[in-house]
Amino acid sequence: MADASGPRAVVAGHAGFASGIVSAVGKIAGRPEVFIAVSNEGLDLGGVEQAIRGALDAHGARVIFTDLPAGSCTMAARRLARLDPSIAIVTGVTVTTLLDFALGDGVSEPDLQRAAARGRESITVVPASGGHGAA
Repeated sequence: MADASGPRAVVAGHAGFASGIVSAVGKIAGRPEVFIAVSNEGLDLGGVEQAIRGALDAHGARVIFTDLPAGSCTMAARRLARLDPSIAIVTGVTVTTLLDFALGDGVSEPDLQRAAARGRESITVVPASGGHGAA
């Protein structure tokens, strides 16, 4: 179990995605300690898996958020979850998804389902002004 004052989840993604989104959510929520960022940059699948495992083990976290459903970070997370069924994965993460998780204090399946739903609900197409296209 993750320490209540330390990271509760790993965010893994391509290049600087994880560090950028974790930084943004930490600033917005005022809770920078909730997540630990892992990048796949320069790593093969085994390296990504090792990096995520190291972050999970170092902090006791059991939740992994990833950027792309079929990306290397998700593939590595799925490998880890097959070996350890206590690991949960949420993929296609958005700022809204992570904000919902950060502002809560749970790591249960319903907590993760709610955070994922909030992320999906926040994706909106804003119509061009007057319906005539962009100015």
